[in-house]
Amino acid sequence: MSKSLFIATLEPSGGKSVVALGIMELLSRRLHNIGFFRPIIPDVECDNNIQLILNRYNLKSSHEDMYAYKHEDARRLVSHGQSDLLLKNILEKYKALESRCDFVLCEGTDYTGVNSAFEFEFNAGVANDLGCPIVAVVNGRGKSPQEILDATRFARDAFESQGCTILAILVNRVEPRNAGLINAQLKDEMLVKEPVYLLPEEPLLGKPTVGEIAATLKSRHLQGDPEDLKRDVLDIKIAAMNLPHFLDYIGDGTLVITPGDRSDVILGSLAATVSETYPNISGLLLTGGLPLEPQVQRLIKGSKKTSPIPIFSVDTDTYATAIKAESVRAALTPQNERKIASALGLFEAHVNIAEIEERIKVVRSTSVTPIMFEYNLIERAKARKQRIVLPEGSERRILQASEILLRRQVVDITLLGNPEDIRRKISGLGLNLENIKIVDPMQSELLEEYAMIYYGMRKHKGISEKMARDTLTDVSFFGTMMVYKGIADGMVSGAVHTTGETIRPALQIIRTRAGVAIVSSVFLMCLADRVLVYGDCAVNPDPSAEQLADIAVSSAETAKIYGIEPRIAMCSYSTGKSGQGKDVDKVREATRLAKENRPDLKIEGPIQYDAAVDAGVAETKLPQSEVAGRATVFIFPDLNTGNNLYKAVQRSANAVAIGPVLQGLDKPVNDLSRGCTIPDIVNTVAITAIQAQAAVSEDG
Repeated sequence: MSKSLFIATLEPSGGKSVVALGIMELLSRRLHNIGFFRPIIPDVECDNNIQLILNRYNLKSSHEDMYAYKHEDARRLVSHGQSDLLLKNILEKYKALESRCDFVLCEGTDYTGVNSAFEFEFNAGVANDLGCPIVAVVNGRGKSPQEILDATRFARDAFESQGCTILAILVNRVEPRNAGLINAQLKDEMLVKEPVYLLPEEPLLGKPTVGEIAATLKSRHLQGDPEDLKRDVLDIKIAAMNLPHFLDYIGDGTLVITPGDRSDVILGSLAATVSETYPNISGLLLTGGLPLEPQVQRLIKGSKKTSPIPIFSVDTDTYATAIKAESVRAALTPQNERKIASALGLFEAHVNIAEIEERIKVVRSTSVTPIMFEYNLIERAKARKQRIVLPEGSERRILQASEILLRRQVVDITLLGNPEDIRRKISGLGLNLENIKIVDPMQSELLEEYAMIYYGMRKHKGISEKMARDTLTDVSFFGTMMVYKGIADGMVSGAVHTTGETIRPALQIIRTRAGVAIVSSVFLMCLADRVLVYGDCAVNPDPSAEQLADIAVSSAETAKIYGIEPRIAMCSYSTGKSGQGKDVDKVREATRLAKENRPDLKIEGPIQYDAAVDAGVAETKLPQSEVAGRATVFIFPDLNTGNNLYKAVQRSANAVAIGPVLQGLDKPVNDLSRGCTIPDIVNTVAITAIQAQAAVSEDG
């Protein structure tokens, strides 16, 4: 079994960061303690690649632990004939990191120096010294199929000549139309013994964001939402013409560069962003250090709280600014979930993950980290793709999460709302959701059918056909009916709707699953080394003993769906027979009922939280228990206890709380917090898809 891997290339801009991200993602679902190491980094305060890996995977090491030298310091040692000292110190730094990790992924230099031959020999030598097999990355950009074949053969031969062990070769940035021909020729000619994977060119990954350009140019942020700094700059245009002529040259994602006193261009560009007949530019960069005219500032501030696009100012002239802006290289950053999703989607779609894992032969860790759990959620959801409806189709976070989900091919998505409004919002955010399905309940041909179904369900409650029709124009009701009718497999809502607005349609239309008495919820609590289930923390204020027993059984089934062995702790303020009183008696009765209903489950109660999680306390209070000290599912006596405890653990233990996950419904509907983040939405959609998969398995 290899405990390390070295990513190396033979030329700049090969796409090592995409490969590093993809390999880290597959390692993180198997191993708990992973290290990342770069022998030499550029002469910067903080290396972007290290920061990306460090932040995304919550590595235990510091930035300083993850590299040996900066480029200039390494160059100085080599120029003074101290190459041996350089390699010795790199090895020592690496070994210190390796001793603390289950696996270390190494990434070679960026070929930013003047001597490419030296860098190649250096990377090969370091890989050998560290005992790392190599993943060789070949840059396929701008190369013909024959040139790529030659480059692949050369990479293989070059590394083998240095005595390196090659685990795989990845050819990045291949013209998509050439991929089939190249693969065929590789197989026919048997050019290489190792697996070769072709990653097609993904234009988005090569485009810098507005924020990257602004930071590189040290510009001043004049107007706009900071969130818009993540907009991708697809091209750059200098506005030297009069406005009418210039408007013909802008496109989606254009960064407009113009002198600060060109009020006509500035206002025209802003007008174009709100026009349905013009593309949506990414931003405005004003040159010459000229401030916005006061009248222009008033117009911008009077139309919105912030400008519809970011506006920046620099002191340099227009030509110099444009030259520098064009030279800015795109980078994968921890904050840009959109590009990370694109990179991972690209890697997962074109690399045989199982084959890579087999060649690395990693051993699965017994612990489960938050990133492992979230990764497994995504992978399980992708395995049998489900159809998820999102009623809040025009909400910014929903749209951004949808793009990530589609780029990673996790689910198929239907957005509800006015198509024109949604398309306008998509364009304004600079997202790529061309193929997403959008349904307007008000105009849908299904509205009449759904209204009649709902009328049949609710006429005994006194509703009329007109009331039913009016109700089904509501996106939550319409989305729920799509799930009920099997047009969608699940629904996720709550980014702008209340919990009641999300759950009520589900209770009226979908209803509870057979054998389940009450709809409840759990949070999946991702701690540093395990995942626990907390219920009910969001729905039922004060459940009876019967309801509490039902929640316990439902929570156990939910735990099983997500690969968690259910050992259920019925929590109270006392353990065993030590306490008396109304509240503890309720828990004691709930435990009896749950055991009676499901004798196959491991259930303990009443039990205090410390006895449920701490083996030492458990040995004292309940030494013979199968649950005490090892509980994975925690059932709280009321909403007050559950809600406060999950939030306390979330904040004090820095846990990732995924949920609330609704359980007990016949088909999956899940509620978001109105303060949810984009990753929260992505995780909840994946959870809903897995619930839908489980429901299909049960029905089958």
